[in-house]
Parts: sequence; structure tokens; C-alpha cells
Amino acid sequence: MPNLAMTIEEKEMSDFNPTDLARRDTDRIKYYRELLDFYHGFHWQNRAARGEKQLTFNYARVLVDKVTSYLMSGTTFAVDPVEDSREAKENARKAELALYQAYEDNNLEQLDFDTEIDCAILGDACYKVTWDNEAVRVRVTAPDVHGIFAWWFGDDVSRLWQVASRYILSAEEIELLYHLTPKSKTATLVEVWTDTAFFLYLDNTLIESKPNPYGFIPFIIYPNLREPKKFWGLSDIPQIMQPQTELNRAMSQLSRILELSGNPIAVLENVDASEDIAVKPGAVWNVPEDAKAYLLDLLQGGGVRMHIEYIDLLYRTMQDIAESPRAAFGGLEGDISGVALEMDLHPLLQKVKRKRTIRTAVYKRRSEMILRLVRQFTGQDFGSNRMRVVWGPVLPQDKARQVQNEVSLVQAGVHSRRWAMDELGIQDPDSEFSRWLEERQSILKMNKENGIRAPGGKASE
Repeated sequence: MPNLAMTIEEKEMSDFNPTDLARRDTDRIKYYRELLDFYHGFHWQNRAARGEKQLTFNYARVLVDKVTSYLMSGTTFAVDPVEDSREAKENARKAELALYQAYEDNNLEQLDFDTEIDCAILGDACYKVTWDNEAVRVRVTAPDVHGIFAWWFGDDVSRLWQVASRYILSAEEIELLYHLTPKSKTATLVEVWTDTAFFLYLDNTLIESKPNPYGFIPFIIYPNLREPKKFWGLSDIPQIMQPQTELNRAMSQLSRILELSGNPIAVLENVDASEDIAVKPGAVWNVPEDAKAYLLDLLQGGGVRMHIEYIDLLYRTMQDIAESPRAAFGGLEGDISGVALEMDLHPLLQKVKRKRTIRTAVYKRRSEMILRLVRQFTGQDFGSNRMRVVWGPVLPQDKARQVQNEVSLVQAGVHSRRWAMDELGIQDPDSEFSRWLEERQSILKMNKENGIRAPGGKASE
């Protein structure tokens, strides 16, 4: 049976033209720009007229940042051996150390948080995992998805056979990286990757073509939230656009009413003309006998209360749609139990769970890529292992109670010490346990030398 992937790649690459990318996914890229503008506070479609107020209370940004903070709290990873042997455990430990090294070299804690902000705004994100020959290490980056284009097999959006990455570099960067001099101050580069080949275009001219040095496409493209049967994901922004825009309008309107009430309008009835009507303490108005003069009270009849209640309704609507209850922002009145807090935050917990389900597969795949590159370019053998992502608790935790629970689970044989240490967020549990054993042996030795005995007759610890 012929290799379908190779057949498609050979045919498409023979017809590939970088200029075609300018006409590909135009709606998606345009929508990205609109979402970014809204996140940065550009909520009004028209410019304010003279004297018009256009207040902006950017809850869209606050909600995105808040959910991302809950999502990324206390994230770590672990590597478990497939086999229960000393060699397999040692290989798993080496693999975990290699991942932590890549984690520190690339500052992945900061990169992951920034990428999640982008992902929540745009609906999509991307990681690129490559090998840096000069630094002799794995390099992990997060390319801008504005310049990412993907091709997949038919209706199977999980199988990519080609990825293109388009970005702009300055002339100085081009000369430094590729020893070429572009015609203008900037140049557009397009990388095209398949499982077997790599192509590099500079301003639509092919400057490099070679076999893929990694044997896999070094990109992981993933959605913020997945739409069934779709490759590109869903942003957190669209569902709150309308209530956010209406909130800005309502707040601007209320602000204008309060401003006018502080500078009252003089109303004259049965008066043909007027001059120098001053609204200030001690002012005297001379009006005809049948005329009537008074100040317009915009606050009478509880009108302001109606505006405030409408604003509160918009605020609650936006929180409901964004699945971010008021409790997520703190400031709850009175003391409530942990169960009550969890019930109050349940919508947020469900949203975070949906996102973490997607990210778990992404981080596992990224870890596999990192270990594969380390193995390929350094010769280290990590054996067969299982990658595991350890997510931190979303709700505030009583650390002492959590430790007590883990002690009970270990003593009952439910899970191992190593698993308990992972759950408590301890990096490199094996090294930590080794240090604990060393301390224990030192204490036993010291107590034995000093003749200190426990009640049972053994050397006290």
C-alpha cells in the first residue's frame, strides 16, 4: 500500500507557493486582530462626539487574566517508569531531570503563562520544540498563531501532515542568522515542515531545502476550548463582548447623568428670551409675573437607582457567561466553609477542568518531543516512560490538612510516597526522598553514639 502521507506531501510541496498564505485563513487572522483589540480595551466602534463620554471598564481583560491565573496555578510534571525495575526507575529519573533542565533553560513557567493568555484571547496557541546546536540544548518557543498555517488529513483534525510558519525579521537578523542580505529593511520568512522534509523561503524565494532533522513536525497547535469537529479553537472573548459593550454604554450614560445633576439645567417656562441666567448660590433671577423657573432634577423619582440596578444586572450576566463568579475575585462577605466556596466557584472549576484536559495532552506531547530531541542529539537513553502532568489545586488549600491526607493515603497503601510528593508540588521527589533517608541515617547514628533510646528500646530518631 503506498504511503499516503508521502504522496500528499510530494504533490503539495511541488505546488507550494508562499504567496498563497496571504489568501489562506484570512477570516481567522482578521478575527484574531479583532479579539486582541477588544482585549486591549478598544470597545467603542465609533469615535466620541464632542462632549460625549465613552468610558471603558475592561472586564474582558480582567476575566481572561483571572481564569488563566486559576488555570496555571502550581503546574508541575512527573515521569513514571513503565516497568517496575531499578533500571527503569533510574531512566525515569533521568528523563525527569532532563525535562526540568529544559524547563529552566526556556523559563517555561513564564512562557506557559504568557501563551495561555494568548490562547484565551485568540482561541489558539502553538509551541515549537527544536534543537539549538550552538547552545547544545532544547529550545521551546511559542510562535504567534497569526503566522501559523496547518494542513491535516481529511476529517481527522488530530493528524497534521504539514505546518507553515510565517514571520518577519529585520535585515540585520537575516544577515546574522542566514548570512544573506535582503532587498529591504525587513524580510518575510516562511518555514514549511512535514514529517520528512523542511523548506525555508525568504521573500518567496526558496533558500533551503533538506530532510527534516527531527523526524517529526516540531509544532504543537492546540485550541483554547475545542469546537467539535473543528481544528481551530474558541476564544474566551466573544461571549462577553456584548455585555461588556453594553456595560460601557450604561456606565457612560450614568456618569453623564451624575455630571449634569452636579451642574443643573435651568428651566424657564413662559419666557420668550433670556440672558445671563446663572446657576449658582445667591443668584437672583428676574422673570415675568406669569413665568416659572426651576432646576431640572435628573435624580428625582429614583431614576439613578434604575441605572445602577441595570448595571448590576449586566455585571452578573457577564460573570455568568464568563463562568467566573464574584467569589473568584475575593471579597466575600463573612466566613464560608470550603464546600460552600467550592459550590460557589463550581462554574469556574468546570471551565478550568475543560481547559486542563486539553493542556494535559499538549504538555505530555511537548515533554515527549523534548526527550526525543535530547535522546537524538546527546545519545541519552530514557527507556519507556509515562508522562504525567500534576495540576495544582484551584481552590485555596489548607497545607497542613493536605499533608495529613497524603500521609494517611501513603500509610494505607493507596499510593506511594513519590506520588504524594508530586501532589504536594515537590520537584524531584526522588532526590528529596534520598536526602530524607540520609538525614534519617545521620540522626539514628548520632542517637546511637549518644546512647539515646526510644521508649521501645530502639535508637530514637
